[in-house]
Amino acid sequence: MNRIDLRFSELSAAQRCGLIPFITAGDPSPESMVAIMRALVEAGADILEIGVPFSDPMADGPVIQHASERALARGVGLAQILGWVREFRGADSTTPIVLMGYLNPIEIYGYERFARDASAAGVDGTLIVDCPMEETSTVDVLRAANLRQILLAAPTTDDRRLALMRERAEGFLYYVSFAGITGANRLSIDAVRARVQLMKTASCVPVAVGFGVRDAASAAAIGEFADAVVIGSALVERLATTTSTQAAVEMAQEFLAPIRAALDTKKSAHAA
Repeated sequence: MNRIDLRFSELSAAQRCGLIPFITAGDPSPESMVAIMRALVEAGADILEIGVPFSDPMADGPVIQHASERALARGVGLAQILGWVREFRGADSTTPIVLMGYLNPIEIYGYERFARDASAAGVDGTLIVDCPMEETSTVDVLRAANLRQILLAAPTTDDRRLALMRERAEGFLYYVSFAGITGANRLSIDAVRARVQLMKTASCVPVAVGFGVRDAASAAAIGEFADAVVIGSALVERLATTTSTQAAVEMAQEFLAPIRAALDTKKSAHAA
């Protein structure tokens, strides 16, 4: 069983909402990457989403765009990222890792080579923003290597397409909480709840919600009905202010721990 499937099975059995922090690979510094990954797990992360820097990240807002630019300026690429995953796996064999990004870096690296190397390094899934459901045959080689292909659904996804996504989804469905880019602050909890409940009625995979989740309060509100919450821009923004590995580790833990606590408290109160 893929680590993503196993983790969501564990979360369901424990009646816990998953917490998925997003960080940009190589930012705030390449040297701090593995330490930050480990710090996030210690603070309560259930799955790690690692952004692969790309020069034209069309789905991302200014915060993640700038993080990608800084990482690219430092020469960060897939080979280095997979090396960090391997190093992380030396002490953590259970936390799922999803690489989020775009087709271009994978195509340049080579699909078969990437599938082989990513699987060997310990990657569990990929979320490829510019690879729509109709084109997933392009990355069949990744699926064959047991890398889950995470699909994105949005408020603009019509019912027919959503039904197809529910049939084809692997690992989890990532629901984009509003039509727009990452980092915006216009979350409508009621609208998201209705959409997620619709997705969960006929889907055999969990639903994670991202975009617009910025703090413990918004995460806890989403956690009442979603299987997992993704939080990215707010974390990336804070990490960008750090100037050392130790400072980055402390910032990651200070940021994530209250969100984990809020999710657990909300779930406990709801269950009671």
